[in-house]
Order: sequence, then structure tokens, then C-alpha cells
Amino acid sequence: MDSPIKVMGRILCAALGAALLYAGPARADSSNVYGLFKSHEYLQTSSAAPVALSTFPYSFSVQGSGTGSLSVPGGLTVTLPQSNPSNNGDLLVVGFASESSLLGLYPNGTYKLSLSGLPTLSYTVTSGYAASVPQVTNGTWQNNVLVVDPSSAATLNFSTFSEYSQGVAGHMSIQIQSADGTNSVNVRQQYATINTGSGTTVSATPFTSYQIPAGTLTAGSVYQCQLNFDSVGSADTTSVPNAISVSLYTDALVFYIVGKSSSPPAAPTLSANLANQTGPLGGSATFTPNVTWGSGAQQPNSVSWLWLVNGLPINFDGVKYVLGPGGTLTVNNITTFDVATYQLIVTTGGGLAESSAATLAIGAGTPGTAPTITTQPSSQTIANGGTVSFHIDATGASSYQWLFNGNPLSNGNGVSNVTGGTLVIEGASASSAGSYACSASNSNGTTTSNAATLSVSSTSDLGRLVNISCRAAVGTGGNILIAGFVVGGQGTSGTLPVLIRGTGPALAGFGVAGALSDPQLQLYRSNPDGSSTLLQTNTGWSGNSSITAEDSAVGAFALTNSSSKDSALYVPNLQPNSYTSQIAGALGDTGVSLAEIYDATPAGTYTPASPRIINISARVQVGTGGNILIAGFVIGGSTSKTVLVRASGPALVPFGVPGTLPDPQLNLYRSNPDGSSTLLRSNTGWGGKTEISSTASSVGAFAWSNPSSRDSALLATLPPGSYTAQVSGSSNDTGVALVELYEVP
Repeated sequence: MDSPIKVMGRILCAALGAALLYAGPARADSSNVYGLFKSHEYLQTSSAAPVALSTFPYSFSVQGSGTGSLSVPGGLTVTLPQSNPSNNGDLLVVGFASESSLLGLYPNGTYKLSLSGLPTLSYTVTSGYAASVPQVTNGTWQNNVLVVDPSSAATLNFSTFSEYSQGVAGHMSIQIQSADGTNSVNVRQQYATINTGSGTTVSATPFTSYQIPAGTLTAGSVYQCQLNFDSVGSADTTSVPNAISVSLYTDALVFYIVGKSSSPPAAPTLSANLANQTGPLGGSATFTPNVTWGSGAQQPNSVSWLWLVNGLPINFDGVKYVLGPGGTLTVNNITTFDVATYQLIVTTGGGLAESSAATLAIGAGTPGTAPTITTQPSSQTIANGGTVSFHIDATGASSYQWLFNGNPLSNGNGVSNVTGGTLVIEGASASSAGSYACSASNSNGTTTSNAATLSVSSTSDLGRLVNISCRAAVGTGGNILIAGFVVGGQGTSGTLPVLIRGTGPALAGFGVAGALSDPQLQLYRSNPDGSSTLLQTNTGWSGNSSITAEDSAVGAFALTNSSSKDSALYVPNLQPNSYTSQIAGALGDTGVSLAEIYDATPAGTYTPASPRIINISARVQVGTGGNILIAGFVIGGSTSKTVLVRASGPALVPFGVPGTLPDPQLNLYRSNPDGSSTLLRSNTGWGGKTEISSTASSVGAFAWSNPSSRDSALLATLPPGSYTAQVSGSSNDTGVALVELYEVP
């Protein structure tokens, strides 16, 4: 069966087209629909209230044909079509875990749909979901399905759909369709009320029941049913010849009917969690459900396999998506769009079962072999009471188990994510010291990583951020270089001396092309009421001896030309607070610049009570080539430090940021003594990982609400040294992104 949105689009088009044809001269072809759809999808398995269809029960869809773009309220522009194979031919389909996540990216307001060969279509989306949830209110429910006797007429009663008083229309429909291929039953009933805007209303009475005639169903067969309550915000039959253009909210209920049998099979069960999968770009990955059919029983003849990707039904085409024996799902020609959450609903004449959610990740797995560990965990020395993480990458792994001194670890007492790729230990103590390894498994075997040693130190020379920098293209207006940083830290007091620089001309000596010729540096303090106060400004460092001395003391590269327009500020006593260092062309010009903030605490005077730099962030226009976003940082002290690095693009949309980077790729590099660099970790799409969300909450980062967004993040424990976090568009595109680096206490 098609997705609820696709089915609804076709039957709604037919209903509205016919009704509007009756009401006026416009003519609509029921096979051609353009529009925006916000859907909330439910699953009913008993007489109780319906539940969410999946972990992603909300979706936003754009239907139509051709190429072009969608302008979203708030400034986001989406290129269409999106080449996501789960779109099933639509221009765009995106699943969401909550309504707030959906509205954060696609809010109510005015949308503009521009497609090749068509006039621009405008949609004002202001309505909401129906007042009542669609539900079947009668019948015999057994093992999560509705059992109907095929030999007799059966009446289905529904919750009431009230007349729709806003927008232009209300619509409801029921569809019953063979789900297992055993017969061709496909019945529908629908109702629509139309407000034409000219004083003419076409309406019918909403139906509260539907009778399935005797002999329609077959004993033992499975039928997928869908009951829709739709609220239509706009309908236009004139802008596109022989088509209708609509915007609406829809509540879609999915439920299953089975034909009553004298000897029904046992209900299916899923005896183990669905395993996460990894596959290479352009390759394949297979999800294998562990389904049992009752003691000693074989798979029944009538089985419905409904696979969902981020809550959206998958259409098996035998090429991209292949349904195999036992309900296996093979995803071929893997792209970054396939990095998502997958679930299975399996139904037979005996009942219905749902799988757990599983994810697909990109890696270089080899079919038929045990996992291959490509990134081994690194030994660490951490300060007493600090946080440490150990990480592995394993291609082909479906499960993980971390070991401490050879024994399986359990979550609790500061230890978390023991069955994930990144182990986190908070409040490390002497009892935490020892050997850590991880076993990665799949159906072909288990591979155990090298052991990494954790040492816990009582030193007062703690690992800490001593230098942070950001190199990016500086524009004008909202696209200047803004580097935010926070001074403070738990248990600290006093002030922090800092050196802040904004360089442009000096970068030419390092081979940087297109450097900003006249960077103006401004330091602002952030105030509790959301305002900011300008503290200091510099345009041209002018050979200041204090700057030269601090450059040498902190190890910054020397500014050798006293007449250059490179800018710098030395602040000997910065109070704990949030600040921004802003760099713009003094004459309104543009170019590449480097913002740097150094902890200028004199050598040998640092104590754990000294304030330190605990966070940096930079929001810039990310380009390509030499104009990607590069944030550098240095960890000083004598112990490792755990940091959270994030690259936000889609997550900025709810804050009204226009032109965001839709797919930020985050790469973490270690700088080597010979001037080269080594790629340590990479991420494109954070995947809702719990270690990322929980750490972000603990350090005060704003929450990411959409686990399927392309925002990227890494949690890493790093020994003292120099590093860079580089942000670029994973598909070589451009846009505004925010990079953040947090100290994890």
C-alpha cells in the first residue's frame, strides 16, 4: 500500500476536483495533484485509543512533478526534488519524531512552490489537525488485528469527523486494500465539504460507518486499511491546467483486518530486537527480522510486511528496496539519504507484531563476514573526577558490548552507552582505571577491539582548552565572522587574561588566498537580557608591544608587519561570562579571516580554580574549497580532555536563520608536528545518538529535536595537542552553519 499521504492525495484530488467542478467553471484532473501535506499517522491494534504508527509519526510532503524549489517561512529554500529514494516519487517527504520538530523546520505560514514550466504556487498553511483522532470504535480485536467474518456483512463504526470550519474544505475517507497479494480487494468511501469562497458550499454528511459486503473478504487473508481525517487550508484548480493545488493537514489511521478463519495461524512474534546495519556508499545492507510463527509452525501463506523508513512506508521496487524471504529488507545503492531509522510491522491471519527500531549507517562492511574494526579505542589519562569516552568504528556491526578488564560492562554509576560505539564514563576515579575493549558483533561473528588503558591522575595541571580559533570567509551584514566563547568552569573564581586576534593580511604568508585586507575586531560581552555590550575595538594592531609579548607567551604565530591591518586585543582580566569576537571588513569588504582566542594565563600559574575557556562557537557562511569552516583548538595541561563538537545547519532554521547549510559534514583532525594532519573522526548526520543528546544537555547546548536531521556531532576524548574541526557541505553545497566546541567536565 502507498503511504497515507500519497493515497490521501489521489482520493482527495478526485473528491475536491469533482466538487469544485460542480461549484464553478474550474476543472481538475483527479490524477494530477500539487501540494503541501502535513501528516500525523496512527496505528490501531485494539479497541483502545490508537498509538503512533512508528518512532516518526509526523511527516511533511510535497507532491507534484518537475524540478524547482520550495521557499519555506523563515527563509529556508529547499531544492526539489530531493533525491531520497524513500520519497516514492514525491518531490519531498521528511519524517519527524514530534510535531514540534516538524513545525521547527516547516512552520505554518506562506510557502512558495516554484517548478519548471509552472507559475509559482503559493500556499498559506495555517490550519491544524482534526479535532478528533480517527478510530474504529467497534469490532472484535485479537492479537492486534480486527477480525471480520467474510461470510456476513460487517459494519465498521468510526469516531466522528466534525465539519471543518476553517480553510476551504474538510475531507474524510476509508480505504480497505489487500495487503498480502492474495486478492484484489480495494474499496473506498469518502466525504468532502467545500467552501468555494464565493458563497457556494458543496457538502455531504460525514459518514460514521462503512459496511463491508458479505463475500468481499477471504478467510485467512490480511487487509490494510486507512481512515483519513483531512483539513484543507487551500485548494486551487486554475493555476495549473488539468490539476489541483492544495495544502492540508491530515490525520491518517492505519489498521489491519483479517478474514476470520476456522483454523487461524498463531500470531507472529519478533523474538529479538531488529539489529542496526552498516553498509558502504553505493553498496547494500540487509535487515533480517527474527520472526516466529508459533511452536513448530511455518510461515503462513498470507503475510503482510510493512517496512517503514523514518515512519514512511517503503515501496518494494525490486531494485532499490528488495523484500526477501522471511521479511528481510535489502537496501541497495546506499546513499546518505538511507542513513535513517527502519521498523517492521508484520501481519498474518493470526495477528500483528511490531519490531524495534534499527538504524542504517554508512561503512565499508563486507557481506558474510564478522565486523571489521576500523577505529580502535585510544588509551587515555584523565583527571580525577573528569569525563572520558572510548570510541570504536566497526563496519558490518549490528551490536556492541564494552568490556572492563575483560568483563561486560553495565550502564550505571556514571557509565553509559555500554552497547554503543562510544562508551562514556563520568566522574572517573581510581576504581575506573583499567583496561577497556569493545566487542562488535553481527550474525556472522564477533570481533573484539584492542584494549585501551584508562589512567586516572590527581594532577592539578588539568587538560583544558587553551586556544580556540575559527577561519572562515567573512561577508557583510549577518555573514560577518562571529566567534562566541565562554569563560568560566565549575569551581572556578577570579578573572582570565586573554589574547584575541583577527588576522587577514598575515594569512597570505601561509598561502591563504583571498584574505580579508582590513579585519576590524570587536569584543562584545553578552548580557542576561539577551543584549550585548561593546567592550573594545581594534583595526590594525600597530606593532603594540603587549601584543608581541603575548603572541610569544601563548605560542601564536608572530605578527611581523606593524603596519598591517591585522587586529588584536589583550585583555588581562576578563570576567567569567559569555563573549563574542566579531570580525568584519573595516570598509565593508569581504575575504577570509582567522579569529583566535588564547588563554593567556602565565605559565606555571594555572590551578583548577582558575577560570578557563569552556566553549567556543562560530556561525559563518560555509563555502567550498578554501572557504569551508575551519575551527581550531588546542588542549593544554597534562591530561586528556573530553569535548563535544557540533555542526548545526538544519537545527538553525527554528531560530530564523536564513540560507542554512542543509547537510553539514563534520571532520575532526589532529595536527601533527611535521605540519600534516590526521583525520580522527567524521560524522554526517548525528542519528539521534543518546551520548550526543545527553552530553549536549549537560553542557547547556541548545537541544536538537530531530534525530533524522543532517546536523552532525562528535563526542571525543583527546590528549593534549592541536586539533581542527572542519565543516563543509557533504554534497559540496553551501550555506550558513554553526560550529560549537564544548568542554565536557
